[in-house]
Amino acid sequence: MKFNLYDNVKEFHQDVHSILLTHEAQNMLILGNLKIGYEGKDKHDWRDPVNWVMATVVNEEEILLTALMTPPFGITLYAKDNLVFDEAIKCLVDGLINSDILVPGVVSEKGLAQRFAEIYGNTKGVGFDMTMSQRIYELTEVNPDVLQLGELRLLNEKDMAFFPYWAEEMNSAVFGVLKAVGGEIDPYLYSISAGNSYVLEVDGMPVSMAKISRELEQVCGIAMVYTPPYFRGKGYASSCVAKLSQVALERGFSGCVLYTDLANPTSNSIYQKVGYQEICDSLEIKFEEIG
Repeated sequence: MKFNLYDNVKEFHQDVHSILLTHEAQNMLILGNLKIGYEGKDKHDWRDPVNWVMATVVNEEEILLTALMTPPFGITLYAKDNLVFDEAIKCLVDGLINSDILVPGVVSEKGLAQRFAEIYGNTKGVGFDMTMSQRIYELTEVNPDVLQLGELRLLNEKDMAFFPYWAEEMNSAVFGVLKAVGGEIDPYLYSISAGNSYVLEVDGMPVSMAKISRELEQVCGIAMVYTPPYFRGKGYASSCVAKLSQVALERGFSGCVLYTDLANPTSNSIYQKVGYQEICDSLEIKFEEIG
C-alpha cells in the first residue's frame, strides 16, 4: 500500500470526489470542506486550503482511504465502501507521522474513527478520549403530520440584538465552553451575510433558529439548530427544522443531513418525528497534546 500526500486541492478533489459521493450523506463534513477548498471562494479562517492536510492510501488498483484535515480541526476520514482495513490505516498513520504531521483528533464513521484512534495512539504513544458520539440522519421528505408553527425567514443585521447570544449559547451546548459576547461582531455578521441562516417567528417573536450548510450535489446540511430555554417544549425546534428542510427540498436538494449528539435524546427524537432517518454513527475523538 502507498501513502499519498497532496499539496493541490484540485488534484485531491479529482482523485477522491467521486469516491466520497458514493456515501454523500455520510461524507457531508469532508465533502463540504473539500468543496470550499476546491471552489476557493471563501478563505476565511480555516477555509484556506494552503494549510490543509490531504492524503490517500492506495493499493495497486484503487484508493482505499481518504483523509482531510483542516487545522485547527481534527482529521476526517472515509474508508471506501466503509470497509475498514488495519493495513490501510497503519499506512496512513505512518505516512502522517513520517511527514511530521500532528493530528489533534479524528471525526469519522464510528468504527473507522475508533480504529484510527487506536492505531495512531499506539504508534505515536499518546492517549485519546471520545469527546462526542453523534448520529447522522438524512431526510428525503418532511413528515406531513409534524406540527408546523410560526413563520420562517432569513436572519438579517437587525437580528444582531439576539443572534450573537443564541450562537454562543448553542456553541456552549456543543463544545462546553461559553464565550462572552463582546465587541467583536464580525463573526456574527459574517454568518448572517452568508444568507443561509433562518429564524422562526411566532407572533412576531423570534423563538428558534437553524441554517442550511454544506450545499453538495444532491444533499445539504441542516445545522445551528437552537431554541432558547424559555421557548423549549413548545414544538418550535420541530417547526423550524421541518420548515427549513422543506425549503431545502423545494430548492432541489434530494435530501437534508444533520448530525445529532447521542447524549441528547430530545434532539434525536425531534428530528425523527420531522422525518429524519438514521444513516450511521460518528465519533469525535481528541488525542493528548504532545510536548
